[in-house]
Amino acid sequence: MFTGIITDIGEVRELTQRGDLRARIGTAYDTGGVDLGASIACNGVCLTAVELGEGFFDVEISAESVAKTNISSWVVGSKLNLERALKVGDELGGHIVSGHVDGVAVITHMHDEGDSTRFTFEAPEALAKFIAPKGSVALNGTSLTVNEVDGCTFGVNIIPHTKDATTWGTAAVGDAINLEIDTLARYVARLAEFS
Repeated sequence: MFTGIITDIGEVRELTQRGDLRARIGTAYDTGGVDLGASIACNGVCLTAVELGEGFFDVEISAESVAKTNISSWVVGSKLNLERALKVGDELGGHIVSGHVDGVAVITHMHDEGDSTRFTFEAPEALAKFIAPKGSVALNGTSLTVNEVDGCTFGVNIIPHTKDATTWGTAAVGDAINLEIDTLARYVARLAEFS
């Protein structure tokens, strides 16, 4: 489990197709304190560290994960939002995030509002019903609050700190963004089916 509070911006250093896709990700994390097999969210996708070295970790990525996320757009040099798994006693500053990406949203519009930037996204139709104003979503692993929803489009504001501490400062219209809907919204919708 994760919180959606990004703690490092990593960089894809290598990509190798070996049955599954293998990626080497550069990080500022002290990898001496990361266990082999640890879960690390990479742009919101929960991946397992299969090799560790000074300043990097390797992950193996299944074809399913590549197909359901924006991983297919990763290239050497791509910047990634990173978050280590939540530990008992850690501050829950965002919301509960599983790292199981539901689909890909696309940035359709961006404009500045004061020092913040308002982003508008187009969500897949099957996921739009789970997104509610003032609810939470994880976008490329970042816990964000939804401002408004109109059909399959929704908006969020991103403050300067978040733009500086994550990859949001370099986002552009047309970017494909990993979307994880709020777990609570998923279960509420499922229960409503039986009402």
